[in-house]
Amino acid sequence: MNPPAPVRSPSPDDPETAQWSRWLNAARRRPSAAAAPLFATETRTEIERDYDRVLFSTPVRRMADKTQVFPLDRGDSVRTRLTHSHEVANLARSIGIDLVFNRGLAAALPHARRDIPALLATLGLAHDLGNPPFGHQGEAAISRWFAQHQHRVLAESSGLSPAMRQDFLAFEGNAQTLRLLTKLQLINDDYGLNLTVATLAALIKYPTASDACDRRTVVRKKHGYFQSEQALVQAVQTATGLAPDQRHPLTWVLEACDDIAYSVLDAEDAVKKGLLSFTDILAFLRHHADDDPVVTEMCRLAEREHRQYRAVGLSPAELNDISMQTFRIRAIGALMQAVADSFITQLPAIRNNTLTEELLDASPAGRLLSALKACNWQHVYRHKSVLKVELTGFEVIHGLMDAFWFAITDRRDPADPASPRNGPLSSYLYQLISENYRRVFEDPRNPMPLRYREAQLLTDMLSGMTDSFAVRTLAHLREAGFTRPPETTR
Repeated sequence: MNPPAPVRSPSPDDPETAQWSRWLNAARRRPSAAAAPLFATETRTEIERDYDRVLFSTPVRRMADKTQVFPLDRGDSVRTRLTHSHEVANLARSIGIDLVFNRGLAAALPHARRDIPALLATLGLAHDLGNPPFGHQGEAAISRWFAQHQHRVLAESSGLSPAMRQDFLAFEGNAQTLRLLTKLQLINDDYGLNLTVATLAALIKYPTASDACDRRTVVRKKHGYFQSEQALVQAVQTATGLAPDQRHPLTWVLEACDDIAYSVLDAEDAVKKGLLSFTDILAFLRHHADDDPVVTEMCRLAEREHRQYRAVGLSPAELNDISMQTFRIRAIGALMQAVADSFITQLPAIRNNTLTEELLDASPAGRLLSALKACNWQHVYRHKSVLKVELTGFEVIHGLMDAFWFAITDRRDPADPASPRNGPLSSYLYQLISENYRRVFEDPRNPMPLRYREAQLLTDMLSGMTDSFAVRTLAHLREAGFTRPPETTR
């Protein structure tokens, strides 16, 4: 483990301090509406309060029934999207503590030692809130449905720009997260949870629109906001001093922690489910990156401890489990150290918006991470048991989208979103859509084209569902005799 960089003591007038002051801008888009603080003397900083606002929100609880890797898994030890998010939050906060206490990051700012770890924890907790049911396959299913129906749903005659159409043809859970937290979560105004601009800026993992993605560019390989939130993004970037295509510095740390969590911990879940063994993982790492010093040392230590555990007479299942747990601890420790080192090294490039690869890819631990990703892809994500349930999720999402699109568009006055539906089927289905989502859709102040609003109400509803709720809802519709509803003429 490398020693921490020496702590420097910058002046409050130092240009770097001024930059961090903008990056940690704790202003809110509107003044807090709270009548009084919870305590006589509020002890939390504004950024610390962001974490609490997210933690107590309904979408966080829904993640307990959303897929991480294994959809609809009945085991209680396999990770859900909620446990994954808590783990990412923990990793990110820990790196933030290292950066501010051991490496002197933003040392001249009064609240930096509290705000940087708190902001990173908030990002970890919130980063997957917009994901639909069934994980990334849910995103793919939504995009596929729009592609199959684009001649009718996203026709050029509907007044949609190419970027608006692309929002749905390449649906992205990251963009839905921003929308959820800023528009959909609370219904009394247009500010959602009214998080600080620092938190909102750092939540935008990919600061680009859907029609400007470039898979060759790390911060533009996906889109991070919808056209409906474009003005909000511009305001947040201005308030935090970020260029239009620039990531917030702490977003780089979040992305690294997300990579660590799903690369190491998804492998641990696969071992728990018996898809592969601890020794399978070591063999894969050796084959793909055995000449790498970090991988070589990691495997050497893991095998030594494996032999020690074998000597005490553990059962095969116990031996596999404890060896994988020990490997997880060592791998996470090495990768987190690499993230902190790489962040300090790459900070000038981050500041100048010239960094072209993720923090871990730019670190000595990059090959360990890439080998773990390759192992998961080959032996976990493509395993037939995972693919079979993902197929079920695909069919469920398409069935629900058929039903709810019919409900959204089958109304007496096509020009009035709040118009009564034409029949009992569409009326019933429309009432199943969350009331706050319908209120945003029907709001006459909504500036987006009507067809965009219709498509977005559909994705808002689908993204808010949990895995089992989606399955139950479609089953309920079928049991009630609802088959695929007729296509409307619109």
